[in-house]
Amino acid sequence: MTDFISDALTILGVVVMTLGVFGMIRMPDIYTRLHAASKSVFFGVVSLAIAAMLVGEPAAVARLVLISILLLITTPVASHVIGRSAYLHRERMDSPGAVDESGRRLAERDTVEPSWRL
Repeated sequence: MTDFISDALTILGVVVMTLGVFGMIRMPDIYTRLHAASKSVFFGVVSLAIAAMLVGEPAAVARLVLISILLLITTPVASHVIGRSAYLHRERMDSPGAVDESGRRLAERDTVEPSWRL
């Protein structure tokens, strides 16, 4: 039974990561591409790690738990830094219906310098 669950989680992880690749190709701007990339990496790798935990040895399970915890911490932080960098470089939102709630008009490419540099 655990082999069946492990196979199902492996297929789920591969499907989620494949959809993330398609999302990165099809999305119109960096903000939506970033969303597709970060979610698919986290959920895909974690489901693959859980699948490996079900059939692995205790030493491998400990490593997989550590990898999952590190992904849980680093993926949102990296996504935030990339999104913040795109915002500071005045990247527009090209998605239909996108609302910029920052109070600034990024589409005009104004010459005001950001308050801090990366």
